[in-house]
Amino acid sequence: MIPQQIRYELAFPDPRDADESGIVAFGGDLSPSRLLLAYRSGIFPWYSKGDPILWWSPDPRFILNLDDFVLRRSLRKRLKHFEIRFNTAFGDVVRACATTPRPGQEGSWILPEMVEAYEVLHAMGHAHSVEAWQEGRLVGGLYGVEVGGMFCGESMFAHVSDASKAAFAALVEHLKARGFEMIDAQVPTEHLKSLGAIEVSRNYFLLRLEQLRDKGIMGFMQA
Repeated sequence: MIPQQIRYELAFPDPRDADESGIVAFGGDLSPSRLLLAYRSGIFPWYSKGDPILWWSPDPRFILNLDDFVLRRSLRKRLKHFEIRFNTAFGDVVRACATTPRPGQEGSWILPEMVEAYEVLHAMGHAHSVEAWQEGRLVGGLYGVEVGGMFCGESMFAHVSDASKAAFAALVEHLKARGFEMIDAQVPTEHLKSLGAIEVSRNYFLLRLEQLRDKGIMGFMQA
């Protein structure tokens, strides 16, 4: 189907009606209410400078069931080289994700308005960062959005080897301790495949989302 344009209404088309590339709709804004509705609907924003906001729900979807996480011995040994913190430098993590060069990629989809939007979600308690530090310096991390029993991962970065993997391993342990079940990793990466993430159909993902989005669990930052 042809993606629908969103104007002022706070609503999204059914993600099952996305076009072949996974685009559900375009337009709208990055207000907290729209972003939270998107994540609860299995949709996320992803677009480049000069384009309208594009809203995606790809098929297949890339997820990690937390019980399937693979912590290899080599990574386990590396974990002791990092100090892991949560939500102490959210904006710095997002900006590092936006500016860290990536092989085969020019520029970043994490535009200034995206940074601002997720900082608002963070201030509201919905978006969180996991940070890897060495000698007082932020060297890696990731950020995403909490939706019931699922964590929607957005992006990660590393300035030293294994820093983002260490943050991810800490995230998995943190989520499991609080009753979460799944991480939405959106689209495949070899990085996360090596840690146990898999591709599933969009229909399967949406079914799991419906089961998890209203799950009553301990929140991300609750003790």
